[in-house]
Amino acid sequence: MKNYILECCVDSFESAMEAQKGGADRIELCSALVIGGLSPSPSLFKRIKKELGIRTHVLLRPRFGDFCYTEHEHEIIKEEIKIFRELGADGVVIGSLKPDGSLDMVQMRELMQEAKGMSVTLHRAFDMCKDPFFTLKQAKELGINTILTSGQKNHCIDGSELLAGLVEKAKGQVDILIGAGVDAAVIEKLYEKTKSTCYHMSGKITLDSRMEYRKEDVSMGVASMNEYEIWRTSAEKIAQAKAVLENIEV
Repeated sequence: MKNYILECCVDSFESAMEAQKGGADRIELCSALVIGGLSPSPSLFKRIKKELGIRTHVLLRPRFGDFCYTEHEHEIIKEEIKIFRELGADGVVIGSLKPDGSLDMVQMRELMQEAKGMSVTLHRAFDMCKDPFFTLKQAKELGINTILTSGQKNHCIDGSELLAGLVEKAKGQVDILIGAGVDAAVIEKLYEKTKSTCYHMSGKITLDSRMEYRKEDVSMGVASMNEYEIWRTSAEKIAQAKAVLENIEV
């Protein structure tokens, strides 16, 4: 397959380097990937833009939790769009829901206006919405370029039936970017089922901390998480996924 997109989700400079080395077409830049991703620091973005040449879309999520945002949180996202647009981001990854599970069109229209001229991805708020096909219709109306989705399941394979329906209904007007569990082992199966040409993965491996002295009985966040494990993208895993995509016969 020639015309495909392989996006890598990264939350560090080192992971961005690995994504580029592995041949990813672009990165989704965030922080705190371990909790699903939050907005990254401008300093991290600037370092990646200065040192690497990879296309970068920036996730804008002001906190962990749901996607129903207060007016203050909404204004923060708008400001972040402005900041990263001025810094040279290629795109933003955003999404806001109303309490009833529908897309918040008032907030989304304001965000789209702020992101004018940038590529816009509707993030996995889509996977928490009430009616995916109606939300797809709304995304088209807004002029959104891409929807990142697992088919409203924890793993994309389990959501493949919905994903196939979304690709069909999108009719090429919106890219359906498949995420959550994507790797070289499942891409061919996903393509056969959905015909999507767009895939999103972290390609992560777990590295042991360089710390020699360890305070094992103190946690800096969620107690169940190991403070001495580092998630990092593997260039090898990205390259493997890329090879599968390039060998698919359309």
